[in-house]
Amino acid sequence: MRLSTRGRYAVMALVELAARMRDRQNTDDCHASCAPSRERPVSLTEIAQAQILSVAYLEQLFARLRRAGLVDSARGPGGGYRLARPAEAITIGEIIEAVDEPITATRCSEGTPGCLSGNRCLTHDLWHELGEQIRLFLLHTSLADVVEGRVCGRAVPPAEYRCPEDQP
Repeated sequence: MRLSTRGRYAVMALVELAARMRDRQNTDDCHASCAPSRERPVSLTEIAQAQILSVAYLEQLFARLRRAGLVDSARGPGGGYRLARPAEAITIGEIIEAVDEPITATRCSEGTPGCLSGNRCLTHDLWHELGEQIRLFLLHTSLADVVEGRVCGRAVPPAEYRCPEDQP
């Protein structure tokens, strides 16, 4: 699985943004029904300092995230970014795709005839399925799941799967 720093940093930044927005909601005595667009924006400087990331790099990522409709920006003093939708409605897979990060585990390039000199390798289907499992996991994991610590234990084998050591 190839996941560059671009995808990883985009997820880290939006988790930080969602956590700060949640914390501000709680301190402002705002109810869960508050619209994200009414919350105070979070500056990229705050996110960069908390995650030890470059502000210039975050500016590039947030431009892509804004174009994908995941964040809204507010200009001027006190400006910054807000989530465009509730954290429950934004998936990790969407974030990674928004920054043009392919979710793939094969070594084949899109549009090429095969893995090895124009032919599919014997392990192609294995790596393709692994990539699909990762993609599905990320598309079914929300930003809120990460912020609220609801990720552990989600990667479970199918019900019919039995480990060799569990076999009679």
